[in-house]
Amino acid sequence: MTVQRKLIELENIGKVYRVGEMDVPVLRNISLQIEKGEYVALMGASGSGKSTLMNILGCLDRPTSGQYYLDGEEVGNLSGDARALVRNRKIGFVFQSFNLLARTTALDNVIMPLAYTNAKLSAKEAKQRGMEILERVGLKDRMKHFPSQLSGGQQQRVAIARALINRPPVLFADEPTGNLDSKTSVDVMNMFEELHKEGITMILVTHSAEVAKCAKRTIQIRDGEIIKGIFGEEEKVS
Repeated sequence: MTVQRKLIELENIGKVYRVGEMDVPVLRNISLQIEKGEYVALMGASGSGKSTLMNILGCLDRPTSGQYYLDGEEVGNLSGDARALVRNRKIGFVFQSFNLLARTTALDNVIMPLAYTNAKLSAKEAKQRGMEILERVGLKDRMKHFPSQLSGGQQQRVAIARALINRPPVLFADEPTGNLDSKTSVDVMNMFEELHKEGITMILVTHSAEVAKCAKRTIQIRDGEIIKGIFGEEEKVS
């Protein structure tokens, strides 16, 4: 009998780093569930463990203990290569620093991830998909521009388009407004809200209570453990 799981389900996740002769626990018995289509903020101060938790959720790292199910598949104990395949198929990332290639046009930055998947699109099809997504994020007239020719907000929109190119069910945004002015930050957060309305599961990683308010549910982490949600009921940790 197949067990129907949530889109994301963590069971007693722990992460320990070895520093010299010492084991340093960073995450302790983290259990949580995220439904398909949710908009969740993972909030915590620097050193709280939120970045480590995001890296595990995003299949960038593996836990020391516990199980991580993504879309029904246990992915926490996969090899590095296997995790990379999962990332390419199911996860999009938007980072504070944009991470665009300086000598590459907006369009080529966006379609680059297609080269690492088994999408099997022709060059023409890849270009068409990239153009459609750039138009979707309001950059129809900036496709041939290089990052240096774009504002910070436009660069972040390119990064969002790149994160969406493989049509992932989950989008992680790690401090996405950290390098943006207040007006541009509002524009970017409005875009995330629109993506959420279209059915994408959004996970916003932030230290800012103001940014976290944009999500529908907040999970707060402190000292490697989930604590009471500051904008809702206490998160269940078992």
